Amino acid sequence: MQSIPFTMSAATRALRRAPAGALAAACVASSAFCCVAIAAAPSAPPAPAASAAPVATLPATGTTLSIAHAKGTTTLPAQPAKVVTMDLAALDTLDALGVPVAGVPATTLPPHLARYRSDSVVKVGTLFEPNPAVIEAIAPGLIVVGGRSAKQYEALSRLAPTVDLSIDRADRIGSIARHAESLGRVFGRQQPAATAVQALRAGVETLKQKAATAGTALVVLTAGENISAQGPGSRFGTVHDAFGFQAALPDLNPEGRGTKLTVQQIRDANPDWLFVIDRDAAVGKPPSAALASLDGGALGRNAAGKPVRVVRLDPILWYLMDGGGLRGMQLTVRQLSDAIGSATAQGSAAPAIAASERFLQR
Repeated sequence: MQSIPFTMSAATRALRRAPAGALAAACVASSAFCCVAIAAAPSAPPAPAASAAPVATLPATGTTLSIAHAKGTTTLPAQPAKVVTMDLAALDTLDALGVPVAGVPATTLPPHLARYRSDSVVKVGTLFEPNPAVIEAIAPGLIVVGGRSAKQYEALSRLAPTVDLSIDRADRIGSIARHAESLGRVFGRQQPAATAVQALRAGVETLKQKAATAGTALVVLTAGENISAQGPGSRFGTVHDAFGFQAALPDLNPEGRGTKLTVQQIRDANPDWLFVIDRDAAVGKPPSAALASLDGGALGRNAAGKPVRVVRLDPILWYLMDGGGLRGMQLTVRQLSDAIGSATAQGSAAPAIAASERFLQR
């Protein structure tokens, strides 16, 4: 694994000594990059590593810290005074640990991260295109990339020590836990990280126990009038791979954008549960036209004569945040656990839908 010691550039040293006005000037000069790339978040509150990422660890070596991550090993000279993140899942975890974040991408955010929409929070580009001038003006001690921003690792590594905390789809819960523990050690938040990770794992185990007897499930992504199914091992396969729901269509291709389905094909798949992610809502557009055909009333009952329980998953957490970080995944686990509990108690489709709507309108 490649070790990447960081050497501060002359420009960065100068910026660290620059007066406070330097950052503002840099932001003004780079205003084209500070615009919001995706429309404002929908009223609903509260992506991707192509391959398994190495475990992120943080052994101390004298007065330095070394972090193993998806792109190698990055050595920090000391605990970072400022951190910039280009990755929303990492932002979610940093926020959950109480770590101040000096710069974030301009994009749609879920309500539990709404304070980062404020103009007082420096925007460092978009999810795909960082603004090097603004980032260098912040002079961060650490930059975090992941998912959509992982391709910017090499460029950002020239500005400051950078780590790639892309979520590992093969072990999503374990990946979130390891990232939380590593960031906790970096920023002296070991105890909050340990407590939150323990709570997440306990919540997942409880959900798995409920899912084991909940019947079959199908995950679909809506965009405009299109519906595509996502099976085990796919980008949205967490429902099956981590939470234990039996797949209604177990042989779907896990690669690419999913398998297009019609409403009738969904009925024929005979799911007990239908989990819906609306891409249009995630990127700030009006809800997809396809959503109207996917409510419980429109789908009716499955082949066993049971109502199809429809749960709308949070589109920002699932589509933009690759399932979320530490807090986002906790919210998802709670939503699904509550939905199963409501459906079991009432024995009909309506409670599952109602529980889902309450979650999305928090």
